[in-house]
Amino acid sequence: MDKNLEANIGEQLEAASKYADIVVEFGVEYGFQLLGGLVFLLVGLEVASWIGGRVALMMEAREVDVTLSRFIGNVVKIIAIVFLIIFTLGNFGVSIAPLIALAGAGAFGATIAIQGPLSNYGAGVSIILARPFVVGNTITVNRAAGGVVEEITLAHTVLIGEDDERITVPNKEIVSRIIVNSQTRRVVETKIAVAEGQDIDVVKAAAKRAVDGIEAIEGGSTPEIGIHDFTYGGIILGIRYWVPSSRYFEVRYAVNKAALKELNNAGIKLMLAAPMAVITTFLSADDDETKEDRIL
Repeated sequence: MDKNLEANIGEQLEAASKYADIVVEFGVEYGFQLLGGLVFLLVGLEVASWIGGRVALMMEAREVDVTLSRFIGNVVKIIAIVFLIIFTLGNFGVSIAPLIALAGAGAFGATIAIQGPLSNYGAGVSIILARPFVVGNTITVNRAAGGVVEEITLAHTVLIGEDDERITVPNKEIVSRIIVNSQTRRVVETKIAVAEGQDIDVVKAAAKRAVDGIEAIEGGSTPEIGIHDFTYGGIILGIRYWVPSSRYFEVRYAVNKAALKELNNAGIKLMLAAPMAVITTFLSADDDETKEDRIL
């Protein structure tokens, strides 16, 4: 019994010794090669990131769009990493051809499995190359989501709304929709119902004083003030001006307050509610106007 136990222990020690010899032999023969390959790979990844960032900075210095610059920088980085991996595997004697075939088959299967998310990336490339808008522009997508463009990625576009909310829009929802790009400013269209018999020149002068007194309107297009339409019992005065997109409601409310003050100071009477409701067109050009706003 003791002899059998000793024999088993001896066999196990002999097997362990053989495995240890194999590991030592492998380490002596390939250890430095593995260590060198890992160091080369890590350093190469850092160099690829540096090259991609450098390309992006150079393009931005030449006043190329920020989004396009970052996209090209990332493409350069990915290409550098691909060549780095191929070169590293080649040093270890790994054949690249089977890996390429396997990657192609895997990509085909993944494309079918995640066709929806991948369409966002295709749309992102289209947006970056076609550049229907850039970072800093104010856009409205299909009259639903709107704001200042903060970031454009391959998968989605991030907008900042009037109340600093972040609006993330999938890129495939942008390329297939109508996009309104008002650059860095947004138009305000205000309509005031003035009572019949008022001097229109005095009314326009009062409205102009109100608009000219708002500093945020300066620097944009010249404000337009005139008779927008006619209605029962009076006229509709139109005021049209451009404001910074991020301050749309702030400036609009300030102009409305100033206009009411100037009209009161000039003795201008606004149109009173009629005893009979009449359906007319909008008195405001805003998309958020309700059906009740159409009744005078």
